[in-house]
Amino acid sequence: MTDTANANAGPGSNPHPDPVVAVEALIAGTPEAASLAVVVGYNWTLVEGPAGTGLVTTPEKGVEGARTTGETGRFTGRGLRELAGLARSVNPYERSIGCAAINAGLNRYDLHGAVGNGLELPGDAVGRTVVVGRFPRLEERLPGAVVLERNPGPNDLPAEAAAQVIPGCARLIITASAWSNGSLAGLLRLADGADVSVVGPGTPLSPLLFDLGVKRLAGFVVSDPPALRQAIAEGAGVRQFRHFGRDVVLQV
Repeated sequence: MTDTANANAGPGSNPHPDPVVAVEALIAGTPEAASLAVVVGYNWTLVEGPAGTGLVTTPEKGVEGARTTGETGRFTGRGLRELAGLARSVNPYERSIGCAAINAGLNRYDLHGAVGNGLELPGDAVGRTVVVGRFPRLEERLPGAVVLERNPGPNDLPAEAAAQVIPGCARLIITASAWSNGSLAGLLRLADGADVSVVGPGTPLSPLLFDLGVKRLAGFVVSDPPALRQAIAEGAGVRQFRHFGRDVVLQV
């Protein structure tokens, strides 16, 4: 998968492409339509396009290399594909805008799928479950799961333990923040044979990720762009903005 023609490839077309090459395909497949709004909020970054709105987690202040640039204040109105190119940036601030622009092209207002949050498991599920990211009420939803966190709590393992606990797990649930912070590729390389889900409002709802071994994409499709834009600008978290859209699950 090395060219634009593969940007919309379906499941099974190439079972193990390089995740970095996949990002290039996602950029190439992003529409050229002009962006309508770019908002970098306290908790979430938003890019609004004519057919969809994309979200990703805003990088924390103090993250190495995260900084505004001379282009800050001049992003709105640029083409979504031009903004998507920022997903290549080593600057987490720019990369979040790029990933949100890709999501604006993918998570379209007319996209439909199953309803769910991506954390549901079949009743007969067996084997070790590893979760990257501390989701709310995780102990209730997935009792016994091994949790990896960049800022670990008392019941979590540090993110650096991924290479020790992910290989051989039965299920791997990855926060969508891994997509925008650049760690998703490395996590997928450790997950050979696992049932992999990417979960959260920042999930790119693209079948291309199925070719990387992901089995389930649980993301967010916006239904009220103006209300969401205002909420994000005012620092809203998921609890405050979830009623401005709907959860959508795509799976192999």
